[in-house]
Amino acid sequence: MDWIVQFGETLQRGTFGWVLVAVILTLFELLNPHQRLSLKQRSSGMAFWAFSIPVTALLATAFTAGMAALEIPPLMELPVFATLAWAGPLASILALLIGAVINDLFFYAFHRIQHRWLWRYHAVHHSIRDLSAVNSYHHISESWIGLALFTLPTTLIVSDVGPALPFASLLLWLHIVWIHSPTRFNFGPLRAVFVDNRYHRIHHSLEHRHFDHNFGAFTTIWDRLFGTHYAPQRDEWPDVGLAEVDQPRNLSEWLDLPARYSRAVADDAPGRAESVDSPVRDWTGERAGA
Repeated sequence: MDWIVQFGETLQRGTFGWVLVAVILTLFELLNPHQRLSLKQRSSGMAFWAFSIPVTALLATAFTAGMAALEIPPLMELPVFATLAWAGPLASILALLIGAVINDLFFYAFHRIQHRWLWRYHAVHHSIRDLSAVNSYHHISESWIGLALFTLPTTLIVSDVGPALPFASLLLWLHIVWIHSPTRFNFGPLRAVFVDNRYHRIHHSLEHRHFDHNFGAFTTIWDRLFGTHYAPQRDEWPDVGLAEVDQPRNLSEWLDLPARYSRAVADDAPGRAESVDSPVRDWTGERAGA
């Protein structure tokens, strides 16, 4: 059947892409370490990816087939490339960057929703203490949540970014994973516009003052516009994770962490106190007592 072939191709692309990105960035982390992680620490998330990649591929195949069967066209196409025709050879690069900024607006909105109403599931991603390229996994439920709240809107409202540029998708994939990497390399002054690993680490921080900041994954523009921007200091590299629960260490803990997180918050609710050393959020993503 066609959908089986399509699923196989999607799974193959997803697996090959993930392995390529993980290998490149892990080598980069080893050669340019800001924080040294053992092989055991780095590999703890591999089992979760081995489970989630096929599930994500299956959902993506079903989504694509469903959209095709329903013959749903985009509701709006933003003529980015056509508007930049005056830029000549640079038009494709500029259109790609603008398209990525627009896409990041959808991600920013989705990310805020995750923190406000779907926090117990997104908390799996934030529970990671050994943050790295491999350890940047999400809970399995976020595969279908992302389809509904991110992929569907970006399918209905698209940007015309012109002809495909070689390796553009790979570079964007490397970037969104690298922002979790503990490397010394960072964007420096370019961080004023583009998200790097130092900027995104603030978003994962255990420190109270960093809560609910830096939601963007590509650009800092939307954080600045909507009041969630936090500029990390020169040597600011906070510890990450959650105070309430440890990161998952096996498949069972990964799958049931949302439930365990909810129980941990409920057990701690009476008279609990916040501090910089022990930040606490409730399941909505709001700080306790806020």
